[in-house]
Amino acid sequence: MKQMLRFLRGYEKESVIAPLFKMLEAFFDLFVPLVMADIINTGIAAGDRGYILARCGLLVALGFIGLSCSLTAQYFAARAAVGYSTALRHTLFAHIQSLDHSAMDKLGASTLITRMTSDINQIQSGINMALRLFLRSPFIVVGSMVMAFTIDARAAVIFAVSILLLAAVVFGVMLLTRPLFRQVQQALDGVTGVTRENLSGVRVVRAFNKQQAEVDRFEAANGLLTALQQKAGSLSALMNPLTYVVVNLTIIAILYCGGRWVNDGVLLNGDIVALVSYMTQILVELVKLANTIVLTTKALACAGRVQAVLETQPGMAFPTEMPVCDASSPAVRFDRVSLQYTGAGDESLTDVSFEALPGQTIGVIGGTGSGKTSLVNLIPRFYDTTAGSVLLFGVPAHYWPREALRSMVGIVPQKAQLFSGTIRSNLLWGNPTANDAQLWAALEAAQAAEFVRAKPLGLDEVVEQGGRNLSGGQKQRLTIARALVRQPRILILDDSASALDFATDAALRKAIRALPGQMTVFIVSQRAASLMHADRILVLDDGRLVGSGIHAQLLAECEVYKEIYDSQFKKGGEQ
Repeated sequence: MKQMLRFLRGYEKESVIAPLFKMLEAFFDLFVPLVMADIINTGIAAGDRGYILARCGLLVALGFIGLSCSLTAQYFAARAAVGYSTALRHTLFAHIQSLDHSAMDKLGASTLITRMTSDINQIQSGINMALRLFLRSPFIVVGSMVMAFTIDARAAVIFAVSILLLAAVVFGVMLLTRPLFRQVQQALDGVTGVTRENLSGVRVVRAFNKQQAEVDRFEAANGLLTALQQKAGSLSALMNPLTYVVVNLTIIAILYCGGRWVNDGVLLNGDIVALVSYMTQILVELVKLANTIVLTTKALACAGRVQAVLETQPGMAFPTEMPVCDASSPAVRFDRVSLQYTGAGDESLTDVSFEALPGQTIGVIGGTGSGKTSLVNLIPRFYDTTAGSVLLFGVPAHYWPREALRSMVGIVPQKAQLFSGTIRSNLLWGNPTANDAQLWAALEAAQAAEFVRAKPLGLDEVVEQGGRNLSGGQKQRLTIARALVRQPRILILDDSASALDFATDAALRKAIRALPGQMTVFIVSQRAASLMHADRILVLDDGRLVGSGIHAQLLAECEVYKEIYDSQFKKGGEQ
Protein backbone atom coordinates (compact mmCIF):
# COMPACT_ATOMS: atom_id res chain seq x y z
CA MET A 1 0.00 0.00 0.00
CA LYS A 2 2.96 2.31 0.54
CA GLN A 3 3.59 2.19 -3.19
CA MET A 4 0.25 3.92 -3.74
CA LEU A 5 1.59 7.02 -1.97
CA ARG A 6 4.08 7.64 -4.78
CA PHE A 7 1.30 9.21 -6.82
CA LEU A 8 1.33 12.17 -4.40
CA ARG A 9 4.72 13.20 -5.78
CA GLY A 10 4.44 16.72 -7.05
CA TYR A 11 1.73 17.48 -4.50
CA GLU A 12 3.86 17.39 -1.34
CA LYS A 13 3.24 21.10 -0.74
CA GLU A 14 -0.54 20.69 -0.99
CA SER A 15 -0.43 17.59 1.22
CA VAL A 16 1.30 19.60 3.95
CA ILE A 17 -0.55 22.91 3.61
CA ALA A 18 -4.04 21.35 3.72
CA PRO A 19 -3.73 19.62 7.13
CA LEU A 20 -1.62 22.51 8.46
CA PHE A 21 -4.37 25.06 7.83
CA LYS A 22 -6.95 22.65 9.22
CA MET A 23 -4.84 22.48 12.38
CA LEU A 24 -4.78 26.28 12.51
CA GLU A 25 -8.55 26.36 12.14
CA ALA A 26 -8.88 23.84 14.98
CA PHE A 27 -6.44 25.86 17.11
CA PHE A 28 -8.60 28.97 16.85
CA ASP A 29 -11.80 26.95 17.41
CA LEU A 30 -10.44 25.74 20.75
CA PHE A 31 -10.37 29.32 22.05
CA VAL A 32 -14.08 29.92 21.38
CA PRO A 33 -15.41 28.14 24.55
CA LEU A 34 -12.87 30.02 26.69
CA VAL A 35 -14.05 33.36 25.27
CA MET A 36 -17.66 32.32 25.89
CA ALA A 37 -16.80 31.39 29.48
CA ASP A 38 -15.06 34.75 29.93
CA ILE A 39 -18.15 36.56 28.64
CA ILE A 40 -20.37 34.74 31.15
CA ASN A 41 -17.99 34.84 34.13
CA THR A 42 -16.83 38.44 33.70
CA GLY A 43 -19.02 40.40 31.27
CA ILE A 44 -22.47 39.10 32.14
CA ALA A 45 -21.70 38.67 35.85
CA ALA A 46 -20.54 42.31 36.07
CA GLY A 47 -23.10 43.65 33.59
CA ASP A 48 -20.26 45.16 31.52
CA ARG A 49 -21.80 45.62 28.06
CA GLY A 50 -18.60 47.02 26.55
CA TYR A 51 -16.66 43.96 27.70
CA ILE A 52 -19.30 41.68 26.22
CA LEU A 53 -19.23 43.48 22.86
CA ALA A 54 -15.43 43.36 22.77
CA ARG A 55 -15.42 39.63 23.43
CA CYS A 56 -18.16 39.13 20.80
CA GLY A 57 -15.93 40.98 18.31
CA LEU A 58 -13.14 38.57 19.25
CA LEU A 59 -15.51 35.63 18.49
CA VAL A 60 -16.26 37.12 15.05
CA ALA A 61 -12.55 37.53 14.38
CA LEU A 62 -11.87 33.93 15.41
CA GLY A 63 -14.70 32.77 13.12
CA PHE A 64 -13.35 34.75 10.16
CA ILE A 65 -9.83 33.45 10.67
CA GLY A 66 -11.18 29.89 10.98
CA LEU A 67 -13.19 30.28 7.76
CA SER A 68 -10.14 31.56 5.88
CA CYS A 69 -8.04 28.63 7.12
CA SER A 70 -10.82 26.18 6.21
CA LEU A 71 -11.15 27.49 2.64
CA THR A 72 -7.38 27.40 2.17
CA ALA A 73 -7.20 23.83 3.47
CA GLN A 74 -10.09 22.72 1.26
CA TYR A 75 -8.47 24.22 -1.83
CA PHE A 76 -5.13 22.50 -1.32
CA ALA A 77 -6.73 19.21 -0.22
CA ALA A 78 -8.82 19.17 -3.40
CA ARG A 79 -5.74 19.90 -5.53
CA ALA A 80 -3.81 17.06 -3.91
CA ALA A 81 -6.71 14.57 -4.15
CA VAL A 82 -7.56 15.36 -7.77
CA GLY A 83 -3.89 15.39 -8.75
CA TYR A 84 -3.36 12.04 -7.05
CA SER A 85 -6.35 10.42 -8.75
CA THR A 86 -5.31 11.84 -12.13
CA ALA A 87 -1.81 10.42 -11.84
CA LEU A 88 -3.15 7.09 -10.59
CA ARG A 89 -5.72 6.86 -13.37
CA HIS A 90 -3.11 7.62 -16.05
CA THR A 91 -0.71 5.05 -14.60
CA LEU A 92 -3.42 2.41 -14.29
CA PHE A 93 -4.64 2.99 -17.85
CA ALA A 94 -1.11 2.81 -19.23
CA HIS A 95 -0.46 -0.37 -17.22
CA ILE A 96 -3.65 -1.97 -18.54
CA GLN A 97 -2.51 -1.17 -22.08
CA SER A 98 0.75 -3.02 -21.39
CA LEU A 99 -0.95 -6.22 -20.23
CA ASP A 100 -1.12 -9.17 -22.58
CA HIS A 101 -4.33 -10.92 -23.56
CA SER A 102 -3.91 -13.66 -20.95
CA ALA A 103 -3.73 -11.12 -18.11
CA MET A 104 -6.72 -9.23 -19.52
CA ASP A 105 -8.72 -12.46 -19.74
CA LYS A 106 -7.83 -13.27 -16.13
CA LEU A 107 -8.77 -9.84 -14.75
CA GLY A 108 -11.86 -9.27 -16.88
CA ALA A 109 -13.05 -6.09 -18.57
CA SER A 110 -15.84 -5.37 -16.07
CA THR A 111 -13.55 -5.28 -13.03
CA LEU A 112 -11.04 -3.09 -14.87
CA ILE A 113 -13.79 -0.60 -15.70
CA THR A 114 -14.88 -0.53 -12.04
CA ARG A 115 -11.32 -0.02 -10.82
CA MET A 116 -10.67 2.75 -13.36
CA THR A 117 -13.82 4.64 -12.36
CA SER A 118 -15.57 3.83 -9.08
CA ASP A 119 -12.51 2.66 -7.16
CA ILE A 120 -10.36 5.66 -8.08
CA ASN A 121 -13.23 8.04 -7.29
CA GLN A 122 -13.50 6.45 -3.83
CA ILE A 123 -9.74 6.85 -3.33
CA GLN A 124 -9.96 10.52 -4.34
CA SER A 125 -12.75 11.18 -1.83
CA GLY A 126 -10.83 9.32 0.89
CA ILE A 127 -7.65 11.36 0.33
CA ASN A 128 -9.60 14.62 0.30
CA MET A 129 -11.29 13.83 3.61
CA ALA A 130 -8.12 12.44 5.17
CA LEU A 131 -6.10 15.57 4.40
CA ARG A 132 -8.82 17.77 5.83
CA LEU A 133 -9.97 15.90 8.90
CA PHE A 134 -7.60 13.14 9.95
CA LEU A 135 -5.42 15.63 11.82
CA ARG A 136 -8.05 18.23 12.68
CA SER A 137 -10.50 15.87 14.40
CA PRO A 138 -7.95 14.17 16.72
CA PHE A 139 -6.43 17.59 17.43
CA ILE A 140 -9.83 18.95 18.48
CA VAL A 141 -10.52 15.88 20.62
CA VAL A 142 -7.15 15.95 22.39
CA GLY A 143 -7.13 19.77 22.53
CA SER A 144 -10.58 19.86 24.11
CA MET A 145 -9.44 17.44 26.78
CA VAL A 146 -6.32 19.53 27.45
CA MET A 147 -8.41 22.70 27.68
CA ALA A 148 -10.76 20.87 30.05
CA PHE A 149 -7.76 20.16 32.31
CA THR A 150 -6.99 23.90 32.35
CA ILE A 151 -10.52 24.51 33.60
CA ASP A 152 -10.81 21.68 36.12
CA ALA A 153 -8.86 18.42 36.46
CA ARG A 154 -11.79 16.46 37.88
CA ALA A 155 -14.00 17.37 34.93
CA ALA A 156 -11.19 16.44 32.55
CA VAL A 157 -11.23 12.86 33.89
CA ILE A 158 -14.77 12.56 32.54
CA PHE A 159 -13.46 13.72 29.16
CA ALA A 160 -10.66 11.14 29.20
CA VAL A 161 -13.03 8.25 29.92
CA SER A 162 -15.46 9.35 27.20
CA ILE A 163 -12.67 9.69 24.62
CA LEU A 164 -11.46 6.15 25.34
CA LEU A 165 -15.01 4.83 24.86
CA LEU A 166 -15.43 6.82 21.65
CA ALA A 167 -12.12 5.57 20.26
CA ALA A 168 -13.21 1.99 20.93
CA VAL A 169 -16.47 2.60 19.05
CA VAL A 170 -14.84 4.31 16.06
CA PHE A 171 -11.97 1.91 15.51
CA GLY A 172 -14.11 -1.15 16.27
CA VAL A 173 -16.57 -0.19 13.53
CA MET A 174 -13.69 0.54 11.16
CA LEU A 175 -12.15 -2.92 11.66
CA LEU A 176 -15.53 -4.59 11.09
CA THR A 177 -16.45 -2.64 7.95
CA ARG A 178 -13.16 -2.65 6.05
CA PRO A 179 -13.41 -6.24 4.71
CA LEU A 180 -17.09 -5.69 3.94
CA PHE A 181 -16.37 -2.69 1.73
CA ARG A 182 -13.87 -4.80 -0.21
CA GLN A 183 -16.62 -7.36 -0.80
CA VAL A 184 -18.97 -4.56 -1.86
CA GLN A 185 -16.56 -3.47 -4.59
CA GLN A 186 -16.18 -7.07 -5.78
CA ALA A 187 -19.96 -7.40 -5.97
CA LEU A 188 -20.03 -4.14 -7.92
CA ASP A 189 -17.67 -5.80 -10.42
CA GLY A 190 -20.28 -8.52 -10.86
CA VAL A 191 -23.09 -6.04 -11.51
CA THR A 192 -20.90 -4.12 -13.95
CA GLY A 193 -20.02 -7.36 -15.75
CA VAL A 194 -23.65 -8.44 -16.14
CA THR A 195 -24.66 -4.97 -17.32
CA ARG A 196 -21.81 -4.84 -19.83
CA GLU A 197 -22.70 -8.26 -21.23
CA ASN A 198 -26.34 -7.27 -21.60
CA LEU A 199 -25.54 -4.02 -23.38
CA SER A 200 -23.05 -5.61 -25.77
CA GLY A 201 -25.19 -8.70 -26.38
CA VAL A 202 -28.64 -7.11 -26.41
CA ARG A 203 -29.43 -8.45 -29.90
CA VAL A 204 -28.54 -11.99 -28.94
CA VAL A 205 -30.63 -11.75 -25.78
CA ARG A 206 -33.65 -10.58 -27.76
CA ALA A 207 -33.09 -13.08 -30.55
CA PHE A 208 -33.31 -15.98 -28.11
CA ASN A 209 -36.03 -14.33 -25.99
CA LYS A 210 -33.85 -14.44 -22.88
CA GLN A 211 -34.86 -11.05 -21.49
CA GLN A 212 -36.38 -12.50 -18.32
CA ALA A 213 -33.41 -14.80 -17.75
CA GLU A 214 -31.06 -11.81 -17.99
CA VAL A 215 -33.31 -9.78 -15.70
CA ASP A 216 -33.13 -12.60 -13.16
CA ARG A 217 -29.34 -12.80 -13.52
CA PHE A 218 -29.02 -9.05 -13.02
CA GLU A 219 -31.33 -9.12 -9.99
CA ALA A 220 -29.25 -11.91 -8.45
CA ALA A 221 -26.02 -9.94 -8.88
CA ASN A 222 -27.68 -6.70 -7.75
CA GLY A 223 -29.28 -8.49 -4.80
CA LEU A 224 -25.86 -9.68 -3.63
CA LEU A 225 -24.50 -6.13 -3.94
CA THR A 226 -27.51 -4.73 -2.08
CA ALA A 227 -27.16 -7.25 0.75
CA LEU A 228 -23.46 -6.50 1.18
CA GLN A 229 -24.05 -2.75 1.07
CA GLN A 230 -26.84 -3.04 3.64
CA LYS A 231 -24.63 -5.10 5.93
CA ALA A 232 -21.71 -2.68 5.61
CA GLY A 233 -24.04 0.31 5.89
CA SER A 234 -25.74 -1.10 8.98
CA LEU A 235 -22.44 -1.48 10.77
CA SER A 236 -21.29 1.98 9.64
CA ALA A 237 -24.60 3.46 10.77
CA LEU A 238 -23.94 2.26 14.31
CA MET A 239 -21.09 4.73 14.61
CA ASN A 240 -23.16 7.93 14.82
CA PRO A 241 -25.76 6.78 17.40
CA LEU A 242 -23.11 5.10 19.57
CA THR A 243 -20.95 8.24 19.58
CA TYR A 244 -24.00 10.39 20.35
CA VAL A 245 -24.91 8.13 23.28
CA VAL A 246 -21.40 8.32 24.75
CA VAL A 247 -21.12 12.08 24.25
CA ASN A 248 -24.58 12.88 25.64
CA LEU A 249 -23.95 10.67 28.67
CA THR A 250 -20.72 12.58 29.16
CA ILE A 251 -22.58 15.91 28.95
CA ILE A 252 -25.08 14.64 31.55
CA ALA A 253 -22.19 13.66 33.81
CA ILE A 254 -20.58 17.10 33.35
CA LEU A 255 -23.84 18.91 34.15
CA TYR A 256 -24.54 16.69 37.14
CA CYS A 257 -21.05 16.97 38.64
CA GLY A 258 -20.57 20.55 37.47
CA GLY A 259 -23.79 21.71 39.14
CA ARG A 260 -22.54 20.40 42.46
CA TRP A 261 -19.13 22.02 41.93
CA VAL A 262 -20.77 25.36 41.10
CA ASN A 263 -22.82 25.16 44.31
CA ASP A 264 -19.62 24.40 46.19
CA GLY A 265 -17.96 27.42 44.61
CA VAL A 266 -15.27 25.33 42.88
CA LEU A 267 -16.39 26.25 39.33
CA LEU A 268 -18.15 29.21 37.74
CA ASN A 269 -21.19 29.07 35.47
CA GLY A 270 -19.09 29.99 32.47
CA ASP A 271 -16.73 27.10 33.15
CA ILE A 272 -19.62 24.62 32.89
CA VAL A 273 -20.71 26.19 29.60
CA ALA A 274 -17.13 25.92 28.33
CA LEU A 275 -16.91 22.24 29.32
CA VAL A 276 -20.21 21.46 27.57
CA SER A 277 -19.00 23.39 24.52
CA TYR A 278 -15.80 21.36 24.43
CA MET A 279 -17.82 18.17 24.71
CA THR A 280 -20.06 19.35 21.85
CA GLN A 281 -16.96 20.07 19.77
CA ILE A 282 -15.75 16.56 20.50
CA LEU A 283 -19.12 15.18 19.39
CA VAL A 284 -19.09 17.10 16.11
CA GLU A 285 -15.51 16.17 15.35
CA LEU A 286 -16.03 12.51 16.16
CA VAL A 287 -19.03 12.38 13.83
CA LYS A 288 -16.81 13.91 11.14
CA LEU A 289 -14.03 11.48 12.03
CA ALA A 290 -16.46 8.57 11.85
CA ASN A 291 -17.57 9.59 8.35
CA THR A 292 -13.94 10.14 7.39
CA ILE A 293 -13.01 6.68 8.63
CA VAL A 294 -15.88 5.13 6.64
CA LEU A 295 -14.70 6.91 3.49
CA THR A 296 -11.08 6.07 4.22
CA THR A 297 -11.99 2.43 4.81
CA LYS A 298 -13.67 2.33 1.41
CA ALA A 299 -10.68 4.11 -0.12
CA LEU A 300 -8.22 1.63 1.39
CA ALA A 301 -10.24 -1.30 0.08
CA CYS A 302 -10.37 0.31 -3.37
CA ALA A 303 -6.66 1.14 -3.24
CA GLY A 304 -5.92 -2.52 -2.59
CA ARG A 305 -7.92 -3.50 -5.65
CA VAL A 306 -6.16 -0.94 -7.84
CA GLN A 307 -2.79 -2.02 -6.45
CA ALA A 308 -3.63 -5.62 -7.37
CA VAL A 309 -4.01 -4.57 -11.01
CA LEU A 310 -0.79 -2.55 -10.93
CA GLU A 311 1.03 -5.57 -9.51
CA THR A 312 -0.26 -7.80 -12.32
CA GLN A 313 2.65 -8.13 -14.70
CA PRO A 314 2.47 -9.09 -18.38
CA GLY A 315 3.31 -12.72 -18.96
CA MET A 316 5.14 -11.92 -22.20
CA ALA A 317 8.55 -10.37 -22.64
CA PHE A 318 9.49 -8.70 -25.93
CA PRO A 319 13.07 -8.11 -27.10
CA THR A 320 14.24 -4.69 -28.27
CA GLU A 321 16.59 -5.68 -31.11
CA MET A 322 15.34 -6.56 -34.57
CA PRO A 323 16.08 -10.16 -35.62
CA VAL A 324 17.69 -11.14 -38.92
CA CYS A 325 15.08 -12.57 -41.32
CA ASP A 326 15.63 -15.31 -43.87
CA ALA A 327 14.18 -14.16 -47.20
CA SER A 328 13.73 -17.76 -48.37
CA SER A 329 11.73 -18.81 -45.30
CA PRO A 330 7.93 -19.12 -45.18
CA ALA A 331 6.05 -16.05 -44.05
CA VAL A 332 4.36 -18.09 -41.30
CA ARG A 333 5.27 -21.52 -40.02
CA PHE A 334 3.53 -23.46 -37.27
CA ASP A 335 5.71 -26.25 -35.90
CA ARG A 336 3.66 -28.70 -33.77
CA VAL A 337 1.85 -25.86 -32.02
CA SER A 338 -0.46 -26.42 -29.07
CA LEU A 339 -2.33 -23.77 -27.06
CA GLN A 340 -4.12 -23.98 -23.74
CA TYR A 341 -5.64 -20.83 -22.27
CA THR A 342 -4.99 -19.97 -18.63
CA GLY A 343 -7.56 -21.72 -16.46
CA ALA A 344 -8.93 -23.79 -19.34
CA GLY A 345 -9.37 -27.51 -18.88
CA ASP A 346 -8.49 -28.63 -22.41
CA GLU A 347 -6.24 -27.44 -25.18
CA SER A 348 -7.73 -25.10 -27.77
CA LEU A 349 -5.12 -26.15 -30.36
CA THR A 350 -3.27 -29.45 -30.47
CA ASP A 351 -0.19 -30.32 -32.54
CA VAL A 352 -0.88 -27.94 -35.46
CA SER A 353 1.76 -27.68 -38.22
CA PHE A 354 1.65 -25.85 -41.56
CA GLU A 355 3.51 -23.30 -43.68
CA ALA A 356 2.33 -20.16 -45.48
CA LEU A 357 4.60 -18.69 -48.15
CA PRO A 358 4.84 -14.96 -48.93
CA GLY A 359 2.04 -13.92 -51.26
CA GLN A 360 -0.15 -16.92 -50.50
CA THR A 361 -3.77 -16.76 -49.40
CA ILE A 362 -4.53 -19.20 -46.60
CA GLY A 363 -8.11 -20.07 -45.75
CA VAL A 364 -9.06 -21.28 -42.26
CA ILE A 365 -12.36 -23.06 -41.80
CA GLY A 366 -14.02 -25.25 -39.20
CA GLY A 367 -16.99 -25.53 -36.93
CA THR A 368 -17.76 -23.20 -34.04
CA GLY A 369 -15.15 -23.62 -31.31
CA SER A 370 -12.74 -25.49 -33.55
CA GLY A 371 -9.89 -23.06 -32.78
CA LYS A 372 -9.81 -20.83 -35.86
CA THR A 373 -9.43 -17.54 -33.98
CA SER A 374 -6.99 -19.13 -31.53
CA LEU A 375 -4.79 -20.14 -34.46
CA VAL A 376 -4.58 -16.69 -36.05
CA ASN A 377 -4.15 -14.99 -32.65
CA LEU A 378 -0.81 -16.76 -32.28
CA ILE A 379 0.59 -15.05 -35.38
CA PRO A 380 0.74 -11.49 -33.87
CA ARG A 381 1.61 -13.16 -30.54
CA PHE A 382 -1.51 -12.21 -28.65
CA TYR A 383 -0.89 -15.47 -26.79
CA ASP A 384 2.16 -17.67 -26.38
CA THR A 385 2.07 -21.29 -27.40
CA THR A 386 2.08 -23.93 -24.68
CA ALA A 387 3.98 -26.30 -26.99
CA GLY A 388 5.70 -25.94 -30.36
CA SER A 389 6.69 -22.68 -32.01
CA VAL A 390 5.36 -20.05 -34.42
CA LEU A 391 7.93 -18.64 -36.85
CA LEU A 392 7.52 -15.49 -38.93
CA PHE A 393 9.94 -15.25 -41.86
CA GLY A 394 12.13 -17.86 -40.21
CA VAL A 395 12.25 -16.11 -36.83
CA PRO A 396 10.33 -17.36 -33.75
CA ALA A 397 7.52 -14.95 -32.83
CA HIS A 398 8.99 -14.30 -29.36
CA TYR A 399 12.19 -12.94 -30.95
CA TRP A 400 10.34 -10.05 -32.61
CA PRO A 401 10.05 -6.66 -30.83
CA ARG A 402 6.44 -5.76 -30.06
CA GLU A 403 6.25 -2.74 -32.38
CA ALA A 404 7.92 -4.54 -35.27
CA LEU A 405 5.68 -7.58 -34.89
CA ARG A 406 2.42 -5.67 -34.63
CA SER A 407 3.31 -3.33 -37.52
CA MET A 408 4.12 -6.35 -39.69
CA VAL A 409 0.74 -8.00 -39.05
CA GLY A 410 -2.57 -6.38 -39.97
CA ILE A 411 -5.59 -7.79 -38.11
CA VAL A 412 -9.29 -7.39 -38.78
CA PRO A 413 -11.12 -9.00 -35.81
CA GLN A 414 -14.43 -10.81 -35.84
CA LYS A 415 -16.28 -7.88 -34.31
CA ALA A 416 -15.85 -4.67 -36.28
CA GLN A 417 -14.72 -2.02 -33.81
CA LEU A 418 -14.69 1.67 -34.71
CA PHE A 419 -13.99 4.61 -32.43
CA SER A 420 -15.76 7.93 -32.11
CA GLY A 421 -14.22 10.52 -34.41
CA THR A 422 -14.19 10.58 -38.19
CA ILE A 423 -13.61 8.05 -40.94
CA ARG A 424 -10.18 9.59 -41.44
CA SER A 425 -9.21 9.32 -37.77
CA ASN A 426 -10.26 5.67 -37.70
CA LEU A 427 -8.22 4.84 -40.81
CA LEU A 428 -5.16 6.63 -39.43
CA TRP A 429 -5.05 4.11 -36.61
CA GLY A 430 -3.50 1.80 -39.19
CA ASN A 431 -0.86 4.31 -40.23
CA PRO A 432 -0.75 7.77 -38.61
CA THR A 433 1.43 9.15 -41.44
CA ALA A 434 -0.79 7.99 -44.32
CA ASN A 435 -1.87 10.64 -46.84
CA ASP A 436 -5.28 10.92 -48.50
CA ALA A 437 -4.15 8.97 -51.55
CA GLN A 438 -3.15 6.02 -49.38
CA LEU A 439 -6.43 6.22 -47.45
CA TRP A 440 -8.50 6.16 -50.63
CA ALA A 441 -6.43 3.30 -52.03
CA ALA A 442 -7.17 1.26 -48.91
CA LEU A 443 -10.86 2.16 -49.14
CA GLU A 444 -10.96 1.09 -52.80
CA ALA A 445 -9.41 -2.28 -51.96
CA ALA A 446 -11.82 -2.75 -49.04
CA GLN A 447 -14.81 -1.93 -51.28
CA ALA A 448 -15.63 1.02 -49.03
CA ALA A 449 -14.75 3.96 -51.30
CA GLU A 450 -18.21 4.17 -52.88
CA PHE A 451 -20.20 4.69 -49.69
CA VAL A 452 -17.51 7.00 -48.21
CA ARG A 453 -17.70 9.24 -51.31
CA ALA A 454 -21.48 9.32 -50.90
CA LYS A 455 -21.09 10.84 -47.43
CA PRO A 456 -21.40 14.65 -47.36
CA LEU A 457 -18.03 15.11 -45.65
CA GLY A 458 -16.23 12.13 -47.20
CA LEU A 459 -13.23 11.15 -45.09
CA ASP A 460 -14.22 13.71 -42.48
CA GLU A 461 -17.69 12.19 -41.94
CA VAL A 462 -18.38 11.75 -38.23
CA VAL A 463 -18.26 8.24 -36.80
CA GLU A 464 -20.22 7.82 -33.59
CA GLN A 465 -19.05 5.63 -30.71
CA GLY A 466 -18.77 2.02 -31.86
CA GLY A 467 -19.74 3.10 -35.39
CA ARG A 468 -23.43 2.93 -34.50
CA ASN A 469 -24.32 5.35 -37.31
CA LEU A 470 -22.98 2.84 -39.87
CA SER A 471 -24.33 -0.50 -41.06
CA GLY A 472 -22.63 -3.79 -40.22
CA GLY A 473 -21.17 -4.13 -43.71
CA GLN A 474 -19.88 -0.56 -43.71
CA LYS A 475 -18.17 -1.06 -40.36
CA GLN A 476 -16.53 -4.27 -41.55
CA ARG A 477 -15.23 -2.65 -44.74
CA LEU A 478 -13.81 0.31 -42.80
CA THR A 479 -12.00 -2.00 -40.39
CA ILE A 480 -10.53 -3.88 -43.37
CA ALA A 481 -9.43 -0.58 -44.91
CA ARG A 482 -7.85 0.42 -41.59
CA ALA A 483 -5.73 -2.75 -41.66
CA LEU A 484 -4.79 -2.22 -45.32
CA VAL A 485 -3.59 1.34 -44.64
CA ARG A 486 -0.84 -0.24 -42.53
CA GLN A 487 0.40 -2.10 -45.64
CA PRO A 488 1.21 -5.21 -43.57
CA ARG A 489 3.28 -8.14 -44.72
CA ILE A 490 0.72 -10.48 -43.16
CA LEU A 491 -3.02 -9.73 -43.23
CA ILE A 492 -5.50 -11.62 -41.03
CA LEU A 493 -9.21 -11.39 -41.84
CA ASP A 494 -10.87 -13.15 -38.93
CA ASP A 495 -14.41 -13.78 -40.21
CA SER A 496 -14.45 -10.07 -41.00
CA ALA A 497 -16.65 -10.25 -44.12
CA SER A 498 -19.64 -12.01 -42.56
CA ALA A 499 -21.89 -8.97 -43.10
CA LEU A 500 -20.93 -8.62 -46.78
CA ASP A 501 -22.91 -10.08 -49.64
CA PHE A 502 -21.22 -12.68 -51.84
CA ALA A 503 -20.50 -10.25 -54.69
CA THR A 504 -18.81 -7.70 -52.39
CA ASP A 505 -16.93 -10.50 -50.62
CA ALA A 506 -15.61 -11.79 -53.95
CA ALA A 507 -14.65 -8.28 -55.09
CA LEU A 508 -12.84 -7.72 -51.78
CA ARG A 509 -10.80 -10.91 -52.11
CA LYS A 510 -9.96 -10.08 -55.74
CA ALA A 511 -8.82 -6.55 -54.77
CA ILE A 512 -6.64 -7.85 -51.95
CA ARG A 513 -4.99 -10.35 -54.31
CA ALA A 514 -4.23 -7.49 -56.71
CA LEU A 515 -2.43 -5.39 -54.10
CA PRO A 516 1.29 -4.88 -54.79
CA GLY A 517 3.86 -6.78 -52.77
CA GLN A 518 3.99 -10.30 -51.42
CA MET A 519 1.35 -9.97 -48.68
CA THR A 520 0.36 -13.24 -47.01
CA VAL A 521 -3.37 -13.29 -46.32
CA PHE A 522 -5.18 -15.45 -43.76
CA ILE A 523 -8.95 -15.58 -44.27
CA VAL A 524 -10.97 -17.10 -41.44
CA SER A 525 -14.52 -17.74 -42.57
CA GLN A 526 -17.56 -19.92 -42.07
CA ARG A 527 -18.28 -19.68 -45.80
CA ALA A 528 -16.70 -22.30 -47.98
CA ALA A 529 -17.31 -20.00 -50.97
CA SER A 530 -14.98 -17.38 -49.46
CA LEU A 531 -12.10 -19.88 -49.28
CA MET A 532 -12.55 -21.98 -52.42
CA HIS A 533 -9.91 -20.06 -54.38
CA ALA A 534 -7.32 -19.87 -51.56
CA ASP A 535 -3.85 -21.27 -52.21
CA ARG A 536 -4.27 -23.48 -49.16
CA ILE A 537 -7.20 -24.22 -46.89
CA LEU A 538 -6.70 -25.32 -43.29
CA VAL A 539 -9.55 -27.35 -41.82
CA LEU A 540 -9.81 -27.40 -38.03
CA ASP A 541 -11.91 -29.70 -35.89
CA ASP A 542 -11.83 -29.54 -32.09
CA GLY A 543 -8.44 -27.77 -32.13
CA ARG A 544 -6.78 -30.25 -34.49
CA LEU A 545 -5.71 -29.72 -38.10
CA VAL A 546 -7.71 -32.42 -39.91
CA GLY A 547 -7.21 -31.16 -43.47
CA SER A 548 -4.81 -29.02 -45.48
CA GLY A 549 -4.83 -28.41 -49.19
CA ILE A 550 -6.75 -26.80 -52.04
CA HIS A 551 -10.51 -26.91 -52.44
CA ALA A 552 -10.73 -29.87 -54.82
CA GLN A 553 -8.26 -31.92 -52.81
CA LEU A 554 -10.14 -31.37 -49.55
CA LEU A 555 -13.49 -32.26 -51.12
CA ALA A 556 -12.01 -35.61 -52.07
CA GLU A 557 -9.99 -36.34 -48.94
CA CYS A 558 -11.35 -34.38 -45.92
CA GLU A 559 -14.69 -35.50 -44.55
CA VAL A 560 -15.06 -32.47 -42.25
CA TYR A 561 -14.56 -30.02 -45.13
CA LYS A 562 -16.95 -31.99 -47.34
CA GLU A 563 -19.66 -31.81 -44.65
CA ILE A 564 -19.21 -28.04 -44.34
CA TYR A 565 -19.31 -27.63 -48.12
CA ASP A 566 -22.38 -29.84 -48.57
CA SER A 567 -24.24 -28.00 -45.81
CA GLN A 568 -23.79 -24.70 -47.69
CA PHE A 569 -24.25 -25.85 -51.29
CA LYS A 570 -27.07 -27.76 -52.89
CA LYS A 571 -26.52 -30.89 -54.92
CA GLY A 572 -25.12 -30.15 -58.34
CA GLY A 573 -23.09 -27.21 -57.06
CA GLU A 574 -25.95 -24.69 -57.03
CA GLN A 575 -25.80 -22.33 -54.09
